[in-house]
Amino acid sequence: MHVPRNTLLERIRTALARNPVTVLTGPRQSGKTTLARELLREDSPNYFDLEDPADLARLEEPRTALEPLNGLVVIDEIQRRPDLFPVLRVLADRRTRPARFLILGSASGELLRQSSETLAGRIERIEIGGFTLAELGPDAIEVLWRRGGFPRAFLADGERDSIAWRKQFIQTLLERDFPQWGVRVPATALLRFWTMVAHYHGQTWNSAQPAQALGVSPSTTRRYLDLLTDALVLRQLQPWHANLGKRQVKSPKVYVRDSGLLHRLYGLETEKALLSHPKLGASWEGFAIEQALAAEPCDDAWFWATHQGAEIDLLLRRGDRLFGVECKRADAPRLTPSIRIALDDLGLERVAIVYPGAKRYPLGDPVEVVPLAALAEPGTLFA
Repeated sequence: MHVPRNTLLERIRTALARNPVTVLTGPRQSGKTTLARELLREDSPNYFDLEDPADLARLEEPRTALEPLNGLVVIDEIQRRPDLFPVLRVLADRRTRPARFLILGSASGELLRQSSETLAGRIERIEIGGFTLAELGPDAIEVLWRRGGFPRAFLADGERDSIAWRKQFIQTLLERDFPQWGVRVPATALLRFWTMVAHYHGQTWNSAQPAQALGVSPSTTRRYLDLLTDALVLRQLQPWHANLGKRQVKSPKVYVRDSGLLHRLYGLETEKALLSHPKLGASWEGFAIEQALAAEPCDDAWFWATHQGAEIDLLLRRGDRLFGVECKRADAPRLTPSIRIALDDLGLERVAIVYPGAKRYPLGDPVEVVPLAALAEPGTLFA
């Protein structure tokens, strides 16, 4: 089964048209290479896969290899050769710009630092994840939530194959990819930590308890958290701070970005096990947040909470306007005191309560209940 990703392809084409270098980042196996091969055939002399020894040999003298090329040039797995970034800067600064470069990499802190520092002003970065409702349609909601959006996990022939792939993904990331990025942390320690974070999914982060459980310092658990965030498998949703006379939460919320990986970390192998799990609501909330972020254009995103209990799951900023998103796995969501407080304190333009039902209806201006399935049409959450 082929899933068209036309919106992503159009974003990449637009970025290539206006920048000499475009960086496509995302977790491993999220579909970066497939997208690149839709733009340029892998047997083209302009395609370099840095996991292929032959292509690595072609780039032994990188400027000699790249300077004569015209049109689109793709360099896959760029994190294996960070020394290419200075060469790309020189080639990007040529007056005629005969080539445009699409560079692909599994996200890492080093990759992003190299690209932003070396190619500042010459680069556009596009971050991708797994499949979304906008790409699959509303009929895919249950399978997408259960299996997650990684193409091979979602498209697997059966549940056992999907589970096996997700287990292998976790193992490969920790045992192969992180060491390649220079991470010197035992895979077993990172797996214990990641599993621990999964149980914080949807909660504000507190380093002290995981540090005590692992027998390390809070600063070490903070570093582990940042490593998994750099790999785009965790999301740290930062808190919004309003100028209020209230104590507001200052720690980030943490989420495992892919629901299929979350369920694997929980050891859930059937739909029945998921539906009876105590973290069911948190899993659904995280899934809905990821779909909302994929579907809704925004300049930035946060959450908001006070120590008195008021909270909004997601704040989206568009220019000088703030929009709120609440995610409730409930048959008939209500207008809560928490939402009323957020409307008053933050001056929200509108609030959407995303739920699993089928009917869209108002709860009073400016609050509306919106089916999760509506996120299959990008830009309609606040329509």
